[in-house]
Order: sequence, then structure tokens, then C-alpha cells
Amino acid sequence: MDPLRTEPPDGPPAGPPGGTSLGGRMPEGVRFVGTLRLAPAWGPGDAPSDEDLDRCVACGLCLADCPTYRLTGEETASPRGRIAAMRAVAEGRAEVDLALAGVLDACLACRACEDVCPSHVPYGRLIERARVQLEPLRTGRERRWRRLGLGTVLTRPWLTSLVARLQPLGRPFLSRRTRALLPPRSRERPLPRVTEPEGEPRGTVALLTGCVQDRWYRSVNLASARVLARNGWRVVVPPAQGCCGSLHAHHGRLDTARDLARRTLRAFGDADIVLSTAAGCSAHLAELGDLLGTEEASAFAGRTRDVVAFLAEQGIEPPSANPGVEVVAYHDACHALRVLHLRDEPRALLARVPGLRIVDVPDGETCCGAAGLYAVTQPPMADALMRAKAEAIASTGASVVASANPGCTMQIAAGLRALGTAVEVLHPVELLDRAYAAEDDEGQAPSPPPRPRAPAAPSRRQR
Repeated sequence: MDPLRTEPPDGPPAGPPGGTSLGGRMPEGVRFVGTLRLAPAWGPGDAPSDEDLDRCVACGLCLADCPTYRLTGEETASPRGRIAAMRAVAEGRAEVDLALAGVLDACLACRACEDVCPSHVPYGRLIERARVQLEPLRTGRERRWRRLGLGTVLTRPWLTSLVARLQPLGRPFLSRRTRALLPPRSRERPLPRVTEPEGEPRGTVALLTGCVQDRWYRSVNLASARVLARNGWRVVVPPAQGCCGSLHAHHGRLDTARDLARRTLRAFGDADIVLSTAAGCSAHLAELGDLLGTEEASAFAGRTRDVVAFLAEQGIEPPSANPGVEVVAYHDACHALRVLHLRDEPRALLARVPGLRIVDVPDGETCCGAAGLYAVTQPPMADALMRAKAEAIASTGASVVASANPGCTMQIAAGLRALGTAVEVLHPVELLDRAYAAEDDEGQAPSPPPRPRAPAAPSRRQR
């Protein structure tokens, strides 16, 4: 079927004279609302539920907040249009085919639509389950790469580490787009299994180090352990942990995501507090109850926190020194903003650093285009969003942009490099860590030499 068809076979739909019909540019058989239901055309496995689909009343309030709709103006590039396409399959009026794949793959899954939806449509759950249905349609080459990356490398921590070490050898064989995104691997020492607190202990936290975060941005994990310890927290790093499965959930591999979620539950056992330093992982952990559907998973999800939110909630010892940064622009990662609803907390945390001014990025709530694997699988759309985000950051005049998610950090850094702009991308906790280091350096600085004493005034006898 033609995904851009605007007229049904029996003629054009009724609509305003000279205008575009409400369902324009939609896959054949798609509609917005109605009651006719045939046999669902979903295949085996996870699929969007009728209950979730029926929540959408096609009001269109989501359109203005959807980055892909704003770029294209096409109904099929909007949450409303994508839900209509899913509903058509659920009612047996359309098939799971390449046209549907094109509509759904172009979605960032940024979930900006959820923030403004009056019906509380669980769009994230809908798109993740619909993408499971698309996997059999992938070409052999796509399936092999996804199986290698998502099914083999990221599910085995030792193999993830090996791939990171071999990155220089494999770099010439990567696409130019991937080479531009991929940073050098981390060369810092591994995190210690236990980092003891400084001063009076406040409790123990377990740290999820992550797959991408720990192989390419280990400095973030090390900084988090130091900042937590500085503020009285004992930090433990469970050795049996691995990838949390967020990338798998976003890209049609929910069964693998569930396997990794169960492994995460086993690795962290009865930890009272589980912290993640990557916003995407934090958001995924917070929704494990929905993913696994068990009380154990729901209870575990309730014990997880993003490290930025945790430090803001629990309070920190304010640094007494500035890390050499006057202005920092704050980038809101989509899943931190939309799923965890973190906006004020990171800004309040950074405001504790003396002499640091935090500025918002213009149009900062729009996705940067990273979106998991989206930056690689959908280059034109991802590049347009990356360029807009980099230009917005550069316009602030900040020397540093704070980003709490590794995918965003990769995308933004690549965009800033393309602009030729020397703006450093740091995790918020790295800024805190640098502030504490500057404070310590000031405390360890050698005492200034004693001032020479003024000669004593001569006595009357000497005059």
C-alpha cells in the first residue's frame, strides 16, 4: 500500500473546500475514531492493547510538541497519526507491513506527547509494543546487525568491554555517521566495588554503571561515586550487573529487555537504593514494574533513582569553590523530563556551585535526535534535530552544556563539533565533582610567605 495515499479507492473524502482532509497522508485503511472492528492483524508477540489505543481521542494537542511533526508537518509523523495507524492494524483494516514500519520507525519515542495528552495515552508503551511487530519485516542485514549489537554485544558485559577496546581497529569499517558520533572509549580505572563515605555515614547506595556509560563515559560514574561519598553515602557496585535493557525495549526487543530486567533484579538483590547515572537507564528502571508485570519488579522500580534527582532530594554539602565555569547551559534529556519529570532538581543542584550561572537552552524541551539508535537508523531527521540543538546551545554563550544522558551527550558533542564550537559537554555530577576538587585544591595550596615586618620604630634613646 502507498503510505502517502490521501484518497481512498472510491474517491476523495469529504472535507473543507480547498483544504486538507483530517486523515490526509495516512496509510490506506487508517482512521482516527470509530466503532467498526474486524479481526486484529497483529502477529504473535507483544502488540499495542485495545485499551491503550482507545484512550486516544484524536484531539491533536500532541502535534505542536512532536519534533517529527514540527519538522515535516505530516500527519503520519505525529503521535495522532501513528496511533491511528496502530488502531487500523488492531481493527484489521491495515496490515503490519513496510508502510507501517516507515511510520513507526520515524518516531523518536521522546514521549513529549505524553506531557500534553489530556487522555493520558501511554504512548511509550504503545510504540515499544508496536515495534515488536516490525522485527520480522527487517531485512536480513538489519536483523544481523540488531542481533549482533542488541542481542549479543550489549547482553554480555565482557563482550561490550572487548568491543570498546577494539574500537580503534573497527572504526574504519563504521559508517561516517557512526564514526562522527562515537567518542573514544574510557581509559579511567574501573570503579571500586565499594567506596566508603567521608564524614558521618548517611546510608548505602548501589550504583548501576550501565553499558554505554561505563565503557565510553566512565568518568561520569567515577565522579558520581566521589560526589556521593563526599556527601556521606557508601557506594557499592554489584559485580553481576549488566545492561539494563532500555535500548532493547525502545527498539522492538522486549523479550530481551525482560531477560535483562530480571538479571538486574537479581544483581541488585535487596539494595535499598539503586542509582543510575544515565537518564535513559533511570527512566527504564522506573518502569520495570510495567515491563515485567510483577510485584517484585514494581517494588524494585520504587527503589531506583536517577543520581541527579537523588542528590537534589537528599541534599549536598555545597562546594565552596567554582570549577572554572561561569555559565552552563542545561540540556533536558527527554526521558528525564517526560518520564522522571525532572526539571527543577538538576538546576537547583547546580545552583549550589558558587559563581555558576545556569541558563536554559532555547527550545530546550525538543529532542536532540539521539533517541537510542535513532541517530544511526534515521540520519536525516536526527541530523536536523542535532543541528538545531547545537545551534541553540551555542547561542547561549555558555562554555559548558550539562547533559545527564550518554546518548544525548554523544549527539550534542557531535553537533557542536560540526559547528566548530568549543563547548564542553559534561554530566551535572561531573561539574559538582570538579567544584569539590577545586575546593580541595584551594585547601591544599601552600600558605603564602609571611609578610616582612616593618622595621621597629627607633626608641627615644636611639634618636
